[in-house]
Amino acid sequence: MSAVPSATTPVEIGRLLDDGAWTAMQKGVVVIAALAVLLDGFDSQLISFAIPVLIKEWGVTRAAFAPVVAAGLVGMSLGSACAGYVGDRFGRRSAILGSVLLFGAATCLIGLAPNLLAIGLLRFVAGLGIGGALPTSTTMTAEFTPARRRTMMVTATIVCVPLGGMVAGLYAAPVLPWLGWRALFLLGGALPILLSGVLFALLPESPRFLARRPARWPDLVRLLGRMGRPLPAASAFTDSADLSAARKPGIGELFAGGRARDTVALWGAFFLCLLAVYSAFGWLPTMLSAQGLNVAMAGAGLTAYNLGGALGALVCAGAITRLGSLRPLVVCAVLASVSAFALDFVDIGDTTVLIVGLGLHGFFVNAVQSTLYAVAAYVYPTAIRATGTAFALSFGRLGAVLSAVVGAAFISAAGPGSYLDVLGFAMLGAALFLLLLRHHIPPAGVAEGAAVPRRRAA
Repeated sequence: MSAVPSATTPVEIGRLLDDGAWTAMQKGVVVIAALAVLLDGFDSQLISFAIPVLIKEWGVTRAAFAPVVAAGLVGMSLGSACAGYVGDRFGRRSAILGSVLLFGAATCLIGLAPNLLAIGLLRFVAGLGIGGALPTSTTMTAEFTPARRRTMMVTATIVCVPLGGMVAGLYAAPVLPWLGWRALFLLGGALPILLSGVLFALLPESPRFLARRPARWPDLVRLLGRMGRPLPAASAFTDSADLSAARKPGIGELFAGGRARDTVALWGAFFLCLLAVYSAFGWLPTMLSAQGLNVAMAGAGLTAYNLGGALGALVCAGAITRLGSLRPLVVCAVLASVSAFALDFVDIGDTTVLIVGLGLHGFFVNAVQSTLYAVAAYVYPTAIRATGTAFALSFGRLGAVLSAVVGAAFISAAGPGSYLDVLGFAMLGAALFLLLLRHHIPPAGVAEGAAVPRRRAA
């Protein structure tokens, strides 16, 4: 048995977590974080299924919903940035808990909205929470998972976004015709409110966050004991991969220490991936309905896209573990582009080929988007990990905001072919940004710096 470190020897928290066992307690934290992301994806996509119904019920145009969709995406962008700052300054736990409670309450209130203006305002508020839950949950997963399993677990957490969208599609199919769109939001918002109670009771703070605060080292000792790593009560901690304690987390640090090129590349890749992803999330059912498919079949198209995305993310994460992140991500981005252009040639009446094609496109797009979070967790050290991931996602949400305008304009004016071309060119651009990124995750069994440049620590 290994000896317990003495209280006078600082404990290297990174080595203790990265090289140690992965206990049931740690796995439980990942499951809870994944549930937060699942409901994030669930609530974020409810509006997509409601729009075709609201168009008929309220007699409004597709273009009238562009500001509503954009308001939610602007909220997500701001929420991502704010939650990253809160997560790095005040704790990952508080950021996750507040985000989930906020988007749950706002989604419930959408069910009581009297008009499009109210829906837009509430979508903005819900977006603040939806945008905040994702980066902080993935940061929590990364910091509770040993290095050898981190890429797969972060991806498994992110893959809950398309899984949540799938669940939303299955949920909307019976609820919309039986209970209407108001019940869709009232019941859909109640679930994250219930989850926030579970998070309050069960979710601990990140051990890496606690290690950076000497006043909370006793809390860290108790947490590590629950994780099967007993230490003396007076233990001190260090984190060799962390920034100097004298430097505060902030956006400037994302461009310091040789990280500027990687930050720009990550922001560009996130921007274009989320432009493609939210063009599908926000407008795919509407586009299919406009081409004559019924609401159920239009919803099935988005469900197939989400199912393909979930499978693609897990397959790509496995490939990254074996091969590193460069080749799998670039190949998937290129194939996502090719599949979007190929959908131009599919007859809208051939629903089987159409659904399979949308599933394949979702497979490749989300293979890239979902695993980008693991790359961000690799590039940035502990003190700015939540900030780095959140700002990459926040900048990416600007692409999502653009999708609100692009989707409505192209479906109404230029038709589905041009809409699909936007998806294809976006993913081609993402491949170029991925080639620009210097610090990719190395293959399994290769030390950092051997196959790819070593991540620099300040």
